Amino acid sequence: MLYAQVMAGGLGKRMGNTERPKQFLEVADKPIVIHTIEKFTLSSEFEAIIVSTHPQWLQYMQDIVSKYIFDPRVHVIDGGQERNDTVINAINFIESKFGIGQDDVLVMHDAVRPFVTRQIIKNNIDASRKYKAVDTVIGATDTIVRAEDGKISEIPVRSLMYQGQTPQTVNISEFKKIFVGLSEDQKNILSDSAKVMLLGGHEVGIVDGAVGNFKITTPYDLKIAEIIAQENIDVQ
Repeated sequence: MLYAQVMAGGLGKRMGNTERPKQFLEVADKPIVIHTIEKFTLSSEFEAIIVSTHPQWLQYMQDIVSKYIFDPRVHVIDGGQERNDTVINAINFIESKFGIGQDDVLVMHDAVRPFVTRQIIKNNIDASRKYKAVDTVIGATDTIVRAEDGKISEIPVRSLMYQGQTPQTVNISEFKKIFVGLSEDQKNILSDSAKVMLLGGHEVGIVDGAVGNFKITTPYDLKIAEIIAQENIDVQ
């Protein structure tokens, strides 16, 4: 079975002094997270769509989902302290409610990437039939440099560099098995679900993202998102 997870557990401190985390800020008269959830409700393949949120905002999330979303597949649950804890909480929810089969897949997406396309979601689903893990990427357009102690230590070949986006897609049973087997030190430094699968020895396939599938992080991003949403601009 296929499951989707909208990851909305962050508090969005880089957005500045706002009353609510950035996923609840409005774009085109709707909370950002609602735009994102709606993109996943358009895909009939998903058995359930899990919205993971910070416990402090759980009731608020439940209220706005009830107001805007009328799809019984959508479930609001507590997130976790770190990104991969949030993934594990969703997997535990799936296991308790639906059980987990050997080929079950979880498609995870940032709540503040509201312009994800159906094609990107479909590409993740299709690639998950070949790979146990899939990452959405776009090719790097700027030169990437690695620096340590204020000095450049490496300039990788740009044609081999990509910028990671979401969705990220994993085989549920394999992800859980690998994550549970990691040491606490390994868990503490991981901020990416694809890295978990790499540590487990799995190849991670890539699919094309889009420049428009950007993450709303700063006030500038929010202004751009408002223009895109109001003008109904094609961001593919």
